[in-house]
Amino acid sequence: MQNPLIIIGTGLAGYQLAREWRRADQTTPLLIITADEGNFYSKPLLSTALTQGKTSASLTTATAEAMATQLNATVRTRTKVTRIDPDAKTIYIGDEAISYAKLVLACGADVIKAPLQGDGVSSVLSVNHLYHYAAFQELIKNKKKIAILGAGLIGCEFANDLSNAGYEVDVIAPAKSPLDLLIPEDIGQLLQSALAANGVKWHLQCVVNIVTKTDSGFSLTLSNGEQLETEFVLSAIGLIPHTALAQTAKIKTERGIAVNRYLETSVKDIYALGDCAEVEGHVLPYITPLLNAARALAKTLTGERVAVDYPAMPVMVKTPVHPLAICPPPKGTSGNWQIETIDNAVRALFYDTDKQLRGFVLTNDAVKERMSLAKQIPALF
Repeated sequence: MQNPLIIIGTGLAGYQLAREWRRADQTTPLLIITADEGNFYSKPLLSTALTQGKTSASLTTATAEAMATQLNATVRTRTKVTRIDPDAKTIYIGDEAISYAKLVLACGADVIKAPLQGDGVSSVLSVNHLYHYAAFQELIKNKKKIAILGAGLIGCEFANDLSNAGYEVDVIAPAKSPLDLLIPEDIGQLLQSALAANGVKWHLQCVVNIVTKTDSGFSLTLSNGEQLETEFVLSAIGLIPHTALAQTAKIKTERGIAVNRYLETSVKDIYALGDCAEVEGHVLPYITPLLNAARALAKTLTGERVAVDYPAMPVMVKTPVHPLAICPPPKGTSGNWQIETIDNAVRALFYDTDKQLRGFVLTNDAVKERMSLAKQIPALF
């Protein structure tokens, strides 16, 4: 009996790879394993779904059963792979052993947990999966005040979405301005002002230390001594690639599962892509690099070894009160931002020391320039 290709993970990375691979190979057995329900949905929509009145059911575009049929695959849901034996080319689900021909890790990222104290810590929720969103939507029914920990991409998008939906939103973050790791402070302050005009209250350059239960919800003790009352606490302080399963096989990991441009790990016949992977030193948890990786890896798995390409890939931040397109310069690039404002649009261009455009941030009407500017930026590889 032919051993299957096994994909661990049913996010966009796992399912998109399976789709691309099935276009070339319709017969090799395919086993996809996930710890959750295995339904297909667009994860980026989780931070904009409330404004659109979406439920977890309406966000689902295909069930695990439908995906299994579409992909001519076996999809095992609510199943946790506990370890990998690369010498025997076997994965384990508890004591159950399953052999593979090739193995792909598409196991995503884990939420970073804030170092909080207090009896309310267990009630702090992060939204990183569809079932988290279902719980979130149910828990905030009949509530009006929500505190968000973190002012990165997800924190800002949820702040926009929740304030649009009529909630009183407080954002607490240690940064001087929103999106501080991605955009210049001046533009972050413009986003901050736009969200403030939408009803968001900001508590910056501080963190939450203690979460205490109260009769009406929670009391938050901030590091600057401020006390903040809220009815719900949403943590959006970031994600970290899931590497624990890879480490059971002694696969090399750094920030993520280390892979080369062919998405090969340090262990033969094991690959990784998506949010769990670190491709030649780059962790890019965005849709476009994921799709590029799926297309390349599908060809490699069918015998045509293809390296992934990472051109400049702009990201649209889902904050409609202040539209933003960002293409951050590669980490460690020396250079300077040049910022200009025309009418209500800001164009920030990052040039390296050789005067080469390496990144940009565009706001409002300037976002329409994102693709033309991206063509001027050298590819990562």
